[in-house]
Amino acid sequence: MLVVKCGGNAAVDPAAVCREVAAVARAGREVVLVHGGSGDIERLGARLGVPQRTQISPDRVRARHTDDATLELVTMALTGVVNPRLVAALQAYGVNAVGLSGLDGGLLRARRKAPQRAVVDGRRVLVRGNRAGTVDRVDAGLLRLLLHRGLLPVVSPPALADDGSPVNVNADRAAAAIAGALPGAELVLLTGAPGLLRDPADEDSVLAECAVAPDGPPPGYAHGGMALKLVAAREALRAGVGRVRIADGRDAARVRAALAGAGTAVVLGAPADRGAAA
Repeated sequence: MLVVKCGGNAAVDPAAVCREVAAVARAGREVVLVHGGSGDIERLGARLGVPQRTQISPDRVRARHTDDATLELVTMALTGVVNPRLVAALQAYGVNAVGLSGLDGGLLRARRKAPQRAVVDGRRVLVRGNRAGTVDRVDAGLLRLLLHRGLLPVVSPPALADDGSPVNVNADRAAAAIAGALPGAELVLLTGAPGLLRDPADEDSVLAECAVAPDGPPPGYAHGGMALKLVAAREALRAGVGRVRIADGRDAARVRAALAGAGTAVVLGAPADRGAAA
């Protein structure tokens, strides 16, 4: 079982990712594709005049600030633009895919985020009314049913909160939760870099391996969205996922390259990384 998360970074080539995922699926491996879509969300937000804000938590993790208008925007972009595009690409590559959001069949259940201190637009504030959550339950039976029927699930946020309302969830962490709910799954997080970089300005500084502590903030050299990927990787490992890799999603052959060892392997360990530049 393989769970692949296709990043929304503009550098990631979704057509190449779908071609790779389709090749792995045609070779007989069960695959679930999870996606975000930050680039499409930002483009649609600009067209509709919905400003985008980010918030930075005390442990330096950057996330999208989700108010009511942003939740509508995220839902439109992911379920109306990105998900159908990926499903169509997989169909074109000979794989029968089905698109789902976390709302469909109650696939992803989330715990709504409580008010929390964060930096928003440069100001430290107490964030209330955030329409975001954290996935805490996955209907693995629904995914297994689809896979058994020969379908490749393509999954996006939002998820369903306990009060029955939709909430935005981070796609990396959703992929980690899905991998953790599927016994024997391997998780590959694709991004717009060759892996986790010790120096974000130097692509030759990719780490072959990175150890993350079971809790606490990610390593200090993990910046922006990469810090959140390490949080997701840790959650997957704690849920029992045997192998987690952060790998390059910018051109062809990257999924199979990641399965063969490219990118950065993430493991549970001491707070400092155990990696060495590849």
